[in-house]
Amino acid sequence: MPKPQEEIETARLEARIPVQVYNQMQRAARLRGMTLTGYLIATVGEDARRVVEDAEILRLAREDQIRFAEALINPPRPNARLAHAAKRHAELIKPR
Repeated sequence: MPKPQEEIETARLEARIPVQVYNQMQRAARLRGMTLTGYLIATVGEDARRVVEDAEILRLAREDQIRFAEALINPPRPNARLAHAAKRHAELIKPR
């Protein structure tokens, strides 16, 4: 259940921006029937969510999805270098 508005923790943001940009944001907020703060939270918050999502979510083409799934279901045999690395790791990292 979401917190009531008065219980949401907030932080202060201060920024110096060109007057023309500020005036344009004020106008956009008014056109949407919002305060400047509400407008900034809505637009910047959505853009921030999208940027983080793009950075954290790996999107694969259908063909790559199929290859990935097949490799998980039927993994290839380890080559000599991987087998050597696994052996070396086991020697260096002893279980407790």
